[in-house]
Amino acid sequence: MAPRRVGITGLGVISALGHDIASFWNALVAGRPAIAPITSIDVSNVRFQNGAEVRDYDPGRHFEPAQADLLDRFAQFALVAARQAVRGSGLVFTPELRQRTAIVTGSSVGGQSTQDAQFLEVYGRHSPRVHPLTIPRIMPNAGASHISMELGICGPALTVSTACASSNHAIGQAFWMVRDGAVELAIAGGSETPFSFGFLKAWEAMRVVAPDTCRPFSRDRRGLILGEGAAMLVLEPLERARARGAAVYAEIVGFGMSSDGGHITTPSTDGPARAMLAALGDGNISAEAVGYINAHGTGTANNDSTETRAIRQAFGAHAGKLAVSSTKSMHGHALGAAGALEAVATVLALRHATLPPTANFTTPDPQCDLDVIPNQSRATEIGCALSNAFAFGGLNAVLAFRRV
Repeated sequence: MAPRRVGITGLGVISALGHDIASFWNALVAGRPAIAPITSIDVSNVRFQNGAEVRDYDPGRHFEPAQADLLDRFAQFALVAARQAVRGSGLVFTPELRQRTAIVTGSSVGGQSTQDAQFLEVYGRHSPRVHPLTIPRIMPNAGASHISMELGICGPALTVSTACASSNHAIGQAFWMVRDGAVELAIAGGSETPFSFGFLKAWEAMRVVAPDTCRPFSRDRRGLILGEGAAMLVLEPLERARARGAAVYAEIVGFGMSSDGGHITTPSTDGPARAMLAALGDGNISAEAVGYINAHGTGTANNDSTETRAIRQAFGAHAGKLAVSSTKSMHGHALGAAGALEAVATVLALRHATLPPTANFTTPDPQCDLDVIPNQSRATEIGCALSNAFAFGGLNAVLAFRRV
């Protein structure tokens, strides 16, 4: 079978910026960060106080009590985003389509809040027992499994865990499966909820979390800000989507990945550059065709300067003509869900011919000498865009999208 073009016909999101696509996009375009004091847990004994939490979330609006008890917060978010994406796609599942649909999700840590709570029972309170559903709530594939069960999908379902590149790897694998005819449809994305005390203390020990806010590419950047949320995309053959009259947000055209083979936490230049070039090659896209990159852009000193060098290495002279922004400045770094949130942001940027800004930007850094769209969105129609994800462990995954 010849490779098929793959369209994106459904989007779903729940994040600190909003509980649906409209609120998420409106906040991005406004350059309105959702970074604020953490309220879901007591952080008085944590060195940093701010995060990008999903606020005003009521599980009872989405789940019956018995179902909610089965689901850690990260899996609830996965289901909420998947429901939105499928509903927006207008799909009607037949028995045959259910068997030919894949679910590929990404999560770095899975049910972290459940694990933290049950470890507290065992080690802190010396309880002889824990919640009987601890394992099904913790497992990182819980989101994919519950999406499968709710929608009756019987095709391949799996979860990728590659730290902060998890969602990009998941979406890329799903894209290849649809393009190559292994499946007829895919629901792909990621979910993450890192706000538990033990996990925040682990991040505190890394000394990479900002004490105030996330300022990607600014000279005075002080680190990342953790975020939470989920995003899902529906991928299907473009020809099939058009035949059924579906709205197509954008086309996913390429996926590239690489590993640094270097340091467990310090990023390299070569690995990310190779992943970007691989995405261009996979999509048969020239460097000059790309107009925008949604950067990994964590706001740490090493990441932002290294990513700048990688973009210049991959794009050469064209790097100076690229628009680049980091939406982590608004929705925080959602770890395994970050790539999915940023993929949705990139797709919407193509759809609406508006590029979201790098919020909180103050002073240019000579080591980050790119057009980083400071503070205000930019109305620009572009043909192609990349979305970067570079993870601890030196794992790099890049998605390429095209306007339709």
